[in-house]
Amino acid sequence: MRIRDPRAFRALAHPLRLDLVELLSVAGPTTAAECARRLGSSQASCSFHLRQLAKYGFVEETRTDDPDQRKRFWRLVETDQAWEARDHPAAARELDRVVVEREATRVLDALADPAGEHADAWRSPLLSGLTVPMSPGELDSVWRRIHDLLEPYAERMRGRAEVPGDAAWIRLFLAATPLADDAESSPTDAEGQG
Repeated sequence: MRIRDPRAFRALAHPLRLDLVELLSVAGPTTAAECARRLGSSQASCSFHLRQLAKYGFVEETRTDDPDQRKRFWRLVETDQAWEARDHPAAARELDRVVVEREATRVLDALADPAGEHADAWRSPLLSGLTVPMSPGELDSVWRRIHDLLEPYAERMRGRAEVPGDAAWIRLFLAATPLADDAESSPTDAEGQG
């Protein structure tokens, strides 16, 4: 889903709404009551935020095999969301800020609990960084290659590929940020060193 409407940016830029989107991507169709139980929130709050997400096309009501037809189940419309900052930079920056704060909290929480649920099988969190000179076109190419590399795993979320028995839900968060212009040396100064 490519988000271009600034109202949709603002609708998504809420921590509980991001939690709901993530929960629906992992759990599949879920009621507001179940969302509230799993997220430690109230049913009324989850119901309100689900309706807001539905207003902008992120989630929708769906039918399930549940015998209690009074229950309202919600599902994620698309597992991928991306937004374009060009036309509405202020709204996109706010959404970016909320997402980055949320991801940073998740990483810090994992660092604080090294003996977490999957500690014996996983080194959590996996942290890595690399500083390299790149053009905007090269960065775009790298991002497309990473997306292609991860696509088979995304197919598992969509129910189109088998999931290994020892799989766990893993959150990958990728960021590429340019260094400040006043860095001590330019990328061309580094050429030929080594």
